[in-house]
Amino acid sequence: MKIILASTFFLTAMTITGTAIAAEPAISDTEIKPSAPTLPIITDDTALFEQFGGREGLTKIMDDVMVRWLANPRTKPFFENSDQDRIKLQLVEQFCVIMKGPCEYSGRTMAEAHRGMNVNEGSFYALVEELQITLNKMDVPFRAQNRLIAALAPMHRDIIDK
Repeated sequence: MKIILASTFFLTAMTITGTAIAAEPAISDTEIKPSAPTLPIITDDTALFEQFGGREGLTKIMDDVMVRWLANPRTKPFFENSDQDRIKLQLVEQFCVIMKGPCEYSGRTMAEAHRGMNVNEGSFYALVEELQITLNKMDVPFRAQNRLIAALAPMHRDIIDK
């Protein structure tokens, strides 16, 4: 909970200081109104991207965390009958763009991608916990982890349905 609160503060501070935000994906359903950017840029250089091991490192992270999400009963229902390879690819792209890596995001906004999935807080926080376990396992520096989590935290408003 402390990380989420600090993350919200961090993102608010970045918005106030004028950090650039990448072009957001188009929304096909005009009834969907995202609460947070899907692609907030959190750095001006590629140092953070490199701390995650570049695209290759992000791919390894997603491979590991997908196994964790499928093993966790709180997150498994959201991934077991989905195109896991596509989800991993889009998360690699999203994280890469957020960290100013040389990528383009081919996915939808978080609001559109999660609409109707009935994600609850417990499942959302389980997903974040598994991600943090993987990041620790992959030796991503704690400060780098927090910078990414800070950028992702506001998206919970577009992901949690109930």
